[in-house]
Amino acid sequence: MNGLALGAAVVVWVGAGLALSAWPRLSRPSLAERLRPFSPGGHLPMGTRARSRGGPVRESMLPRLERAGDRLSELLGISDTLENRLARIHSPMDPAQFRVREATCCLVAFVAGITIPVLVSVPVPVVALFALGGPLLAFLVLEQSLVRESERWRTAVAYELPVVSEQLAMLMNAGFSLGSSLARLAERGNGVVAADLNLVVNRVRHGLSESDALAEWSARAGVEGVSRLVAVLTIHSQAADVGRLVSAEARSARRDLNRRTVEAIESRAQQVWIPVTVATLVPGVILLAVPFLSALNQFSRA
Repeated sequence: MNGLALGAAVVVWVGAGLALSAWPRLSRPSLAERLRPFSPGGHLPMGTRARSRGGPVRESMLPRLERAGDRLSELLGISDTLENRLARIHSPMDPAQFRVREATCCLVAFVAGITIPVLVSVPVPVVALFALGGPLLAFLVLEQSLVRESERWRTAVAYELPVVSEQLAMLMNAGFSLGSSLARLAERGNGVVAADLNLVVNRVRHGLSESDALAEWSARAGVEGVSRLVAVLTIHSQAADVGRLVSAEARSARRDLNRRTVEAIESRAQQVWIPVTVATLVPGVILLAVPFLSALNQFSRA
């Protein structure tokens, strides 16, 4: 009992240190972090966040915590990196902050999994099961919530892409340049693609070329239609009829969207027959079982 209490106290102390080190009021941003929004790469959310906040203890623990979280997520079957998922949904957290949040929740679940079974006097194997299963469940819940949010963002991008591509083609056919067309769509749009284009426009304004900014969007979005559209837009300086090519790509994206919609409708139509089939087979099996059991009773009496 004393050993378990001591272990729980150590875990709580470490978790409290990690949680308090992530609190902005106790860890003042460094000069580099305050100047980062005004630098050319200040708004790039993929791999450019500084990790000097929180002192040497935090700097030494964060890389190990991130590696452990990445390995555990790979073991759970999550192939996409945490950095890409956070950047895709425009999360204000960086990977280090998300891993600290996960570690805090896992520590709370570990302490609860040890304390509650000990208070109700359950066997030691049950305590070990709660102590190991609680942190794993907390980690899995946070990871799956981020995965679902990332998938919803990708689905929204795929559904909005045909309309945005058509608008972009109309602007470019009307004489607008690629940069002004993207800026106009980012300013007047209110969807997820407009949010992505807003980031692309900000990257261009910070000095990045349009091709590189669009390539970052393609890598961050993880949508096949975005990759095809970016491949067409990157040749705007070599071709004179990019608007026509964008229009063709918009038609292709709309055909893909219609095909996915038809597939979803057919899948739901097939799922409707599952309860109907079960409701039909169960009474039929019962009706067939009655004469079968009666015949078995007659043979047993004979």
